[in-house]
Amino acid sequence: MTEEPAGTGRRFWLWLAVWTLVGLGIRLGTVYGRPNRTPGGDPGYAHGVANLIVAGKGFINPLAYYFHNQHHVLQTAGWPPLWTMLLTVPIFFGFHSFWAARIWSCIIGAAAVTVCGLAGREVAGRRVGLIAALIIAIYPNIWMNVELASSETLSPLLVGLILWTAYRFWHRSSWGNMVALGVSIGLGALGRDELSLLWLFILVPLVLSLRSSTWRRRFGLLLAGAAASALIVMPWVGYNLSRFDQVVTISDGLGPTLLSANCGVTYSGTFEGYWSWQCVEHVKDNPKVDESVNFAHDQKLGEDYIKAHESELPRVTLARIGRGFGFFHPLQQVQFDSVVETRPYHWGLVGLGMYYALLALSIGGTVILKRRKILVYPLLAVGADVLFVFILSFGQTRYRVTFEVSLAILASVQLEWLWTTLTRTPGHRMGKTTPVDNPDGESPTPESEPAELIGGGIGTRS
Repeated sequence: MTEEPAGTGRRFWLWLAVWTLVGLGIRLGTVYGRPNRTPGGDPGYAHGVANLIVAGKGFINPLAYYFHNQHHVLQTAGWPPLWTMLLTVPIFFGFHSFWAARIWSCIIGAAAVTVCGLAGREVAGRRVGLIAALIIAIYPNIWMNVELASSETLSPLLVGLILWTAYRFWHRSSWGNMVALGVSIGLGALGRDELSLLWLFILVPLVLSLRSSTWRRRFGLLLAGAAASALIVMPWVGYNLSRFDQVVTISDGLGPTLLSANCGVTYSGTFEGYWSWQCVEHVKDNPKVDESVNFAHDQKLGEDYIKAHESELPRVTLARIGRGFGFFHPLQQVQFDSVVETRPYHWGLVGLGMYYALLALSIGGTVILKRRKILVYPLLAVGADVLFVFILSFGQTRYRVTFEVSLAILASVQLEWLWTTLTRTPGHRMGKTTPVDNPDGESPTPESEPAELIGGGIGTRS
């Protein structure tokens, strides 16, 4: 690579720190703007479990313990464990309130700004990384999850980490980078179980695309990635296998999800493609069995409804996909988000508009990356993962947040190109590629970009 001007790396880190602080300030402002939010729904449940973990009770149902049947111990794995485990940190230091959990969420949400900035830099250069960090910092569809202290607070951080390590491996296919990618996917699975699919969608294609590597080396890299992921995931899986009557791996929440998304209310009318409490209110849990048995029963009921209405499923599936990606009753979905999840309605509208803008810009960003011979499919694979979630469950704005990280990076590529096109002087060359130091020799990376653009050269890649 060409030699970079002195100080460019320091400028990158300085601006990345600025955007991280901006993101932290926005998130803290939303919490202080609504200081009396009471814990409820999924965030309240996770906060309750976290308090019980610190109290030495383990991963048990807080509703059963505190309300339904006082001090009844009911093992739970309704959600992957990583978010709940992170919520134990402030509690361990004596901060038990939901307000403290929300402040802690702001810190985690701000960390996502940094990691997504690093991912953007790894994809297409420093300037792209900084633009992506700024988008993640200010984008309402991301910071609204933080204010709620929902598990989606963690999603941008996890996806940013996976993309960062994936592109590091693409630039240099070392064993260490493969282990890092495997670990990041393992962490992703513990945060959102559907992210485990990125092992197939990202890691496997990356290894198979190493054209200059022998099949023996490719197989070894796959084993290393799988072992790294398993090292992260298997302790939790083993713990679940030891405490439930039914087989539970990462979580057992599929049953209630299928049940809530498959009934007459969600197959037509106002809630088509969404979920409804009316689907589940008639089903009573058996207090004499554990959660896995009840949830398996829920799953069977959901599957039975699907089988009985197979002719309607294609239309409903399209509605789920359209609702999730913002093309089927988008204003109604913003209203649902406001009522069901108490997200700010007007900020939801702003988020919807920004989402459409990112989607449009990402098209150009995809074309630019392809012209620069930079790998695109890891970014798109995250979208395929979200598509799978919508098909299996229902359309939901907050389920889309993982893909919105990819959109932010792709849109940043387009925005960086626009900035460069408008500000460059004659003689500057953009978009050429040169190979990096790669043992396989197949992974090009952008040539260093003009030093004087944006902060004196922050567009270059380290």
